[in-house]
Amino acid sequence: MTRTGTTSTNLGRALRREVPSTVGLLADEQDFAAMRRYRTFLFDDHTTYLRQIEKLLKTLARQGGHTTVTLFDPEEYAAWCAETATDPDLPASRSLFTAHLAATGARVTYTRQPLAALLPELVDTAVRQATWEYATTVLATAGDCASCGKDIGKAAYERAARLLARLLEAAGPGAHHLVCSVPAADDQLLAVLHADGTTPPEDPDGAGSAAEFTAVLAAGIALSAPGGLVLRTTAPDTPDRLHGWRLTDGTLTPLTEAEVFSAYCTDARTGEPLSPEPGVEYRAGFPLAPGPDDDWTTHH
Repeated sequence: MTRTGTTSTNLGRALRREVPSTVGLLADEQDFAAMRRYRTFLFDDHTTYLRQIEKLLKTLARQGGHTTVTLFDPEEYAAWCAETATDPDLPASRSLFTAHLAATGARVTYTRQPLAALLPELVDTAVRQATWEYATTVLATAGDCASCGKDIGKAAYERAARLLARLLEAAGPGAHHLVCSVPAADDQLLAVLHADGTTPPEDPDGAGSAAEFTAVLAAGIALSAPGGLVLRTTAPDTPDRLHGWRLTDGTLTPLTEAEVFSAYCTDARTGEPLSPEPGVEYRAGFPLAPGPDDDWTTHH
């Protein structure tokens, strides 16, 4: 039975608004080219494909449902098809894989933002998820300390959390932008954190930016990797202050003023010097107050 005056068509439209949608997106030309080997993939150029994706997203938005966008990775798709004995050259297979990504992959909610804004947000979300997964895997598989028997991953995370708290406390008032870089197998793990004031942002579910940043720093500590950390502080009526530290043997060692200047004023890709940023002070990293875990290298 239906309410008086409600047609079957209207009921169908109402129900459609309650069904979530997920769109798998080929973000770059290389991924698009890889999909063209499949006969049933009908697009010839990436620009036309992106226009049609945006048109589809707008249509779904007009229908009133919830839509998320996820990165469609052709290599991951091929591996998934092989693992599940699925024919990759079928639209239904691509749909099944997109449903799989909806539960496991990085995704962004479509809120009618232009594709030019959605694409970098989606890529950044995917990079952050991959970084989080790598860092937490490092911590989960680090094993126990041969000296004290403690779980190295857990101890490294606790140490990283304490270092972050001491760093922000010493930095003082202001808006703080922190970047931590740790070498991984074939790449660099990068984590970014924005914090206001002298304490880390609240992270009640342990899955926010503070947890991501702490996990990357902890991975560097657990691996004894030669990473680095930089801090930029912005406060009213004063120049921005830039500080830096070197991560060695689980410890943050302050960089000198010259080292901080060199790090910020050198092109990381070419090695060429860059002009200093106006209105910015390049300062040495400040020493952190000793903590109860500062004998890390002795025990781990």
